[in-house]
Amino acid sequence: MTDYFVELHQVTKIFGRRLIFEKLDYKFHPGKIYGIAGPNGAGKSTLAKIIVGLLTPTSGKVLHYNNSSVIPPEKLHNYIGFNAPYLFLYDEFTAEENLKHFSNIRGLKFESEKADYMFDKLGLLERKNDFVRSYSTGMKQRLKFIFALFHSPMLILLDEPTSTLDNEGKEKVYELLNEQAKNNLVIIASNEDSDLALCAETINIKNYKKS
Repeated sequence: MTDYFVELHQVTKIFGRRLIFEKLDYKFHPGKIYGIAGPNGAGKSTLAKIIVGLLTPTSGKVLHYNNSSVIPPEKLHNYIGFNAPYLFLYDEFTAEENLKHFSNIRGLKFESEKADYMFDKLGLLERKNDFVRSYSTGMKQRLKFIFALFHSPMLILLDEPTSTLDNEGKEKVYELLNEQAKNNLVIIASNEDSDLALCAETINIKNYKKS
């Protein structure tokens, strides 16, 4: 099992005069799935982005550790797999070309066998050479899971991961997440009951709105 863990220390986020959450202390350890819950607009995506370093907190800090050493912010992308509906795909590329492109950006050698395994796990193997513009919204969402996992991250953070998936797509994703959680740290930001049912522990944003 990985020794990767994350600590949140008094994390507060304010947009203008609007308090999103405050004084959030939490520790995330590998080997299980954590949830970030709350109604729409509560701040789930904001907290997810803060954890992966896409946003900075107004106050407080987030520390990522590997083998008990703090990971510098500029190195975090090597350790994190992030998936969200608003992430960008190249519609004019095939699914496989997209994956090759993102592998090049990360400086990774493209592993075709690994790619085919993941395409197969998510029901996209027969469509890997189709242009992404021909994909349904749910298929694009499943493809984003492959991007999030292909570099073997130690932290997998998913923002609304099944919002566009049918039941079959959800089952494929849940199977994959349970597999990943055996050795890695998995965090899901969602208000879907079926997503949160996977989680051993859940943070509710509503509990961090007032002092």
